[in-house]
Amino acid sequence: MPVPISQMWTVASYVVGQKLRGKRRYPLVLMLEPLLRCNLACAGCGKIQYPAHILKRDLSVEECMRAVDACGAPMVSIPGGEPLLHPQMGEIVRQLVKRRKYIYLCTNALLLKEKLEAGWFTPSKYLTFSVHMDGTEENHDFAVCREGTFQRAIEGIRLAVARGFRVTTNTTLFEGADPNAVREFFDQMMDLGVEGMMVSPGYAYDKAPDQKSFLKRQNTHELFELILSNRNAGRKKWRFNQSALFLEFLMGKRSFECTPWGNPTFNLFGWQKPCYLLNEGYVDTFAELMEETNWSQYGRASGNSKCQNCMVHCGHEPTAVDYTFSGLPGLFATVKAMIFSTYASPKAKSRLVEERAKLHGPGAHLVQLGFASDVGQAAEPEPQSSAA
Repeated sequence: MPVPISQMWTVASYVVGQKLRGKRRYPLVLMLEPLLRCNLACAGCGKIQYPAHILKRDLSVEECMRAVDACGAPMVSIPGGEPLLHPQMGEIVRQLVKRRKYIYLCTNALLLKEKLEAGWFTPSKYLTFSVHMDGTEENHDFAVCREGTFQRAIEGIRLAVARGFRVTTNTTLFEGADPNAVREFFDQMMDLGVEGMMVSPGYAYDKAPDQKSFLKRQNTHELFELILSNRNAGRKKWRFNQSALFLEFLMGKRSFECTPWGNPTFNLFGWQKPCYLLNEGYVDTFAELMEETNWSQYGRASGNSKCQNCMVHCGHEPTAVDYTFSGLPGLFATVKAMIFSTYASPKAKSRLVEERAKLHGPGAHLVQLGFASDVGQAAEPEPQSSAA
């Protein structure tokens, strides 16, 4: 199971409690950014384009805990920047564990081996290292703009798993992603023994150096349909550390509006309006963020041009979780999505073979696709099916 039962129970009881109290808007995950500097300069990232005097700053442990207590969310995600560059990250994690918060420490893992060997962290059900991995070695190193990062991250993951830490991966996909390579990457991560994987399309940060590679909505549906259909064709059973309904949303099987208040962000400047991805100013308190932000101006239905192609997890996964606990239809849909997760699609299967043929020639490496039984007939079009 990709998520411990204790964590599932904590989140479920929290969401139900919010609903019983009649709260329409509530946070699910606090995005706590204790610093913005990083040891990488990824082309699709807009978080390190600040002046040097800003990148040198850190939030104190006390500032972090005040934000955690004010927000009250059961889960805390620690992105950045690179959190392992923070000199007090070990203490921040220890304080969060004392508060019984479920922590996802988002890291590129370049420093993970060093920090584990230095004793910065102790295994706990509350602590998960969420390692940024953008595909197979070639694709990952290209995405983060530095060779050798994939292998260093693999070393860190192996050590963390061997020492009993919870480890997940976090993958952002962009325009031009090879669906076959992504499926191969999922198999590799399962071989490493990670607890689960998280996947999301990239969002077009205004400050990101590369503005050409962000996915449009229809492209997102098509890409994730190819990647996530026919899961029984893979060598491994993939485990995802996210809502099954959110994955269906990415595949175009469900329509969800954004819940921008579901993952509020606190960083060096205060509480970010309105969400982790858009930066339209800051307020001093969590109460101001929730009560004074005009939430109707955000999300696809609002007509806001910045929101039209956004399908990322931090805005839409809270919607999926909220729907799960909104009544029997949501619960039934979630259970069904978890049990019947193969999503057999002859059309998607045929397209995967076509995509690989474009790169490697007709019939190449079908075994890697998990379609070994199709060798010899891959070049022929499959008959039309209502399941397509």
